[in-house]
Amino acid sequence: MKKIRWFISLIAIAALILSACGNNNDQKEKQTQDQEKNALQEIKDKGEITVGIMGTYAPYNFMNENKEYDGFDVDIAKELAKRLGVKANFVAQEFSGLIPGLQKGKFDILVSQVTITDERKKQIDFTEPYITNKVKVIVREDNNDIKSVNDFKGKTIGVGLGTNDEAYLRNELLPKVGDFKINTYDDVITTLKDLDAGRIDATINNVYALKPVIEENGYKIKAVGDPIKEDQAGVAVKKGNKELVDALNKALKEMKEDGTYKEIYVKWFDEEPTEE
Repeated sequence: MKKIRWFISLIAIAALILSACGNNNDQKEKQTQDQEKNALQEIKDKGEITVGIMGTYAPYNFMNENKEYDGFDVDIAKELAKRLGVKANFVAQEFSGLIPGLQKGKFDILVSQVTITDERKKQIDFTEPYITNKVKVIVREDNNDIKSVNDFKGKTIGVGLGTNDEAYLRNELLPKVGDFKINTYDDVITTLKDLDAGRIDATINNVYALKPVIEENGYKIKAVGDPIKEDQAGVAVKKGNKELVDALNKALKEMKEDGTYKEIYVKWFDEEPTEE
């Protein structure tokens, strides 16, 4: 009889423990859901949205002569903030640190040409694309040996560290083209400086990013061949913040419908958007 009572008591204790664990898990899940739900409200409450950018990637985001952040991404972010009823606070970070910083809460969003990829979707969430960029091969003006990525074998190719272009070189081109060396850089200016000096043979980048750097520094470089790929960039948000993503998508849609997006695009690229 004592054994039976002992066994019943043991079952009761186990049930209490399981119940407590279940309640704790439910509470943790609810806290997580509340945090995700309140991300947009927290931004509105503080009246500011912290925007992560490279800050060295003209004409997208850069420091102008007045020591203020400027560029296409910056104008897009300011307009998004305005439509959310808050101000944009820009924080610069090397590209390789932007996504980790977003995940740790250093930024509320990233508006810095973060290309939408399936791999990144596992780590962070994106809005709908706000720009499509054409990526081309870039070489020195006196280089007639490289006309496409098929000529990369045995060459040294520079690329931005942690970028979609780096992943493209390593994961797609290397297996197809054959061995070539990859040098990584923290910014476009240094990449093009090394290209101009002959320390690398080529790089890949989107054509909009080249013009201001070439004009300012007088680099003797050129784009060759057809675009090797097209990348779509979106506003990046910490995983799970659906309300914030929805609000940003709504603002982007309104910007495109009322002509604001077109004005910003023409301002920086001297042509009208096609697909956006």
